[in-house]
Amino acid sequence: LTGVTSAAANADAQIRKPMGKVGAVACDSNGDLAAATSTGGMTNKKFGRVGDTAIVGAGTYADSTCAVSCTGHGEFFMLGVTAYDLAARMRYKGLSLEEAAAETILHLTKIGGEGGLIAVDALGNVVLPFNSDGMYRGYVTDTGVVTQIYK
Repeated sequence: LTGVTSAAANADAQIRKPMGKVGAVACDSNGDLAAATSTGGMTNKKFGRVGDTAIVGAGTYADSTCAVSCTGHGEFFMLGVTAYDLAARMRYKGLSLEEAAAETILHLTKIGGEGGLIAVDALGNVVLPFNSDGMYRGYVTDTGVVTQIYK
């Protein structure tokens, strides 16, 4: 899991933004869930800045409902408590993983954030929504392996 930034922004300066975040979510045969997220950080970040990756509920979250790992503009993932938000929508609104993920990305978009997430629920359903131009992503199920970058 790593974010892909706007091609237009990169074309002007011919500068590639770093793509260093890696996330993973897993569901075992018992329906137990886990999430992990790692990042290379933000180049030239403000001294003392702590990104969303290290904040449980913002960039990473797992409980018995779902496991979530996020990538994108970290300040907005912190503001929206995005990873937890997906789980809360499932738990409190009774939404499916797919419905909750769609609402969560819509909320991220409304508050000005760009990025995406990967998530799995206790039944092994997988979602990989994003609102950016693309997002490196992939998953493995009993039926095979899927890898994608763009929509």
